[in-house]
Amino acid sequence: QVQLVESGGGTVQAGGSQRLSCAASGRTYGINTMAWFREAPGKEREFIATIRRRDGNRAYADSVKGRFTISLDNAKNTVDLQLSSLRPEDTAVYYCAAASLLTSGTTTRLVYSYWGQGTHVTVSS
Repeated sequence: QVQLVESGGGTVQAGGSQRLSCAASGRTYGINTMAWFREAPGKEREFIATIRRRDGNRAYADSVKGRFTISLDNAKNTVDLQLSSLRPEDTAVYYCAAASLLTSGTTTRLVYSYWGQGTHVTVSS
């Protein structure tokens, strides 16, 4: 089992910055990728950013590209998300997630099996 605990949420004015952190504990050796998702009121959970543990390869959703930065500290088992140039539409609960590679037959998939409890970010206009 892997436990994920987010921190760093709060209220920030539009145009401001916020840093979120996620601490992983437990059986983290099997984790291939860490990511951040968010869920705005009345909307489905959406992917924000991901980073691969082995080589630091990153990917971002178009909605946050150039404004948000994901970073990883493998020694500390933490993954951070730096939010900049925040907009009111960035208001959401932000979730940290951990994924492993699962192979079935000839197919290998990345499965997000572990989730944090979420941290609220409110951007005021």
